[in-house]
Amino acid sequence: MKDLNDALEGAFGYGRLVVGVALAVLVGWSVWWVARYLRADAMTRQSIRQAVRVRRTWKRLAPMLKLSATDKTPTAMASLANSDGKPIKPRVLVPALKVTHDAYGVIARATCLPGVGLEQFQKAAPHLADAWRCTRVAVTQDKPGQVVIRGVRLDPLKFTTEHHPTGEEPDEIARWDLGLDEYAQPVSVDLTQVPGVTVAGLPGFGKTSLINRLICDWAPSPAIQFVCADGKVSTAKEGDYAHLVKRMFAFVGDDLEEANALFKRLVELRRARVTAAESVLGDGVQDMWQVGPSAAWPLLVVIIDEAHTYFRDHKGSDPKTKKLAALAAENARLVEDLVKKGRSMGILVILATQKSTGDAIPTFIRDVCPIGLSFAQKTAEAAVAALGDDIREWSDANPINLQDRAYVGVASMNHQSQPGFTRIRTPYVSGSDSAAIAQQTAHLTTDPADLLTAQLPGVDLSKNDPDDTTPPLAA
Repeated sequence: MKDLNDALEGAFGYGRLVVGVALAVLVGWSVWWVARYLRADAMTRQSIRQAVRVRRTWKRLAPMLKLSATDKTPTAMASLANSDGKPIKPRVLVPALKVTHDAYGVIARATCLPGVGLEQFQKAAPHLADAWRCTRVAVTQDKPGQVVIRGVRLDPLKFTTEHHPTGEEPDEIARWDLGLDEYAQPVSVDLTQVPGVTVAGLPGFGKTSLINRLICDWAPSPAIQFVCADGKVSTAKEGDYAHLVKRMFAFVGDDLEEANALFKRLVELRRARVTAAESVLGDGVQDMWQVGPSAAWPLLVVIIDEAHTYFRDHKGSDPKTKKLAALAAENARLVEDLVKKGRSMGILVILATQKSTGDAIPTFIRDVCPIGLSFAQKTAEAAVAALGDDIREWSDANPINLQDRAYVGVASMNHQSQPGFTRIRTPYVSGSDSAAIAQQTAHLTTDPADLLTAQLPGVDLSKNDPDDTTPPLAA
């Protein structure tokens, strides 16, 4: 009897211990949850409450939106328990939902069921937006059998953001982080094997700030070198690139002759790289991207801001105008060479202008650039020139709807990984941050032509590529 009492007391003691541990875990979790809630800002607190409401109401909401499945086959346990032989009631299956939050809204991951997949969730998206009190809801495939439901309570495009460069080398060369999309998800674009990018938009809406971020993020890498032609200034000390010029091995302003000389120099470098490719990169390597950029053979980023300055057709019969017209025509031909033939040699051309119509960026250059972005535009013609004729079918993303000052820094683009067009909130990079990055990385600046010459002493790199039909240019 005593042994039985001891056993019972031991069992009760063990039970009290388990209950005590469970209560301690519950109290600890509650304290952690309350502390996290109190430490959050007002926007995030609202999202936390929204996420709690989504979880609490999901099992009732899902069947109402036809996001449930009926299973008429009884389980083994139900069959064993059915002793009176009555029909077993079918089960209503609701997709499992895991919900997280951020400052803008909620992110839910749902498990698909038979007959309830991506298509059904996408059809229900407008009703989910109403039920969850969201501005918009998007549903995408996360992995087979699972979807991601992104609901934003606030429009991320209307909230200005800032970017503070870390000064660290990028983890992935040629990955351009652009900002946040209309669902507050980060957007980046892979510029590997990309010959050119066009950036258009009204003055003051974010073109140069977008390029500034690219330079600041990529500057810490010795495998990337920058050169710039800025058509809205006369000297490097003026304008938006004054802080960053230390990280550029060459810079020209709005002088067409100086720009022409720079473009010739870059074309000669492109030809020299063709000649030296196998000697430097390895036998059989005719495409730099097969081995990737390096400090010895860096990716050359050619920035041409206010590009219309260098390509505009000058009308007139006086000698000065004729000279300017000839320079503009040759500039177009030289940049065409860089865009069409420079990709495999590690040359990326970024052209920015207000309206990327054919008179600003010749179509034989613009149409070769696979990636295009556009900030606010005033006319449908300008929007089509920047993004292609398909933008007419995507009225929500059309840049003519971005003219409100609330959308300064917001651009539309045709993203590589998805159909249609995406709107992006690009962040602001302060002049002090860009100046600091340029100062820290100035020692990495070097002329790629000097690097090439140093690796092949005594080798004449001035000979043209035998397959190159471009007329010879003066050195």
